[in-house]
Amino acid sequence: MADPQSCFMTRQKPGNTFASEGSPSTAGRPGVGKRQVAPVPGVARKARRIWGSRMIDIQTRMAGRALELLYLPENKPCYLLDIGCGTGLSGGYLSDEGHYWVGLDISPAMLDEAVDREIEGDLLLGDMGQGIPFKPGTFDGCISISAVQWLCNANKKSENPAKRLYCFFASLFSVLVRGSRAVLQLYPENSEQ
Repeated sequence: MADPQSCFMTRQKPGNTFASEGSPSTAGRPGVGKRQVAPVPGVARKARRIWGSRMIDIQTRMAGRALELLYLPENKPCYLLDIGCGTGLSGGYLSDEGHYWVGLDISPAMLDEAVDREIEGDLLLGDMGQGIPFKPGTFDGCISISAVQWLCNANKKSENPAKRLYCFFASLFSVLVRGSRAVLQLYPENSEQ
């Protein structure tokens, strides 16, 4: 298992929920972990309305299947990354299964909701398309439920989806312990994606 203490993440106090700038793992890495992205208006409120019991059940089942596909050692807690963690539903499943986890999300409002829900994992505000700002070999595995497809779109003229995807996958490979897996569930917009 990767040593959680070797990573820069620590539990943040309410009101100072996310680490995003000046963390040891982002030192000397231009553009990684320094970009603060404004929340999309109403995203967290909308999430609260639509995340009824059916959606929670679907999210939990997808997280369960992703965890199965990681083929982790049985009866051994692992240190996992949840990319696009949102309000922490998948991470909650990881905790219930006895694992430690860190969630990465671009939306401060969604991360605030996760803090309000008192999830057990640590949270990081960041853009996966700019890279994953952790030391090499930090995580025993990674899951992502319904997040990676957002890298395929340019939200601004300055964003290049191919470069964002490359940066994401290169940094994901780096932060995983050699031989570990990442399970990424996504909804492609079309057959081209």
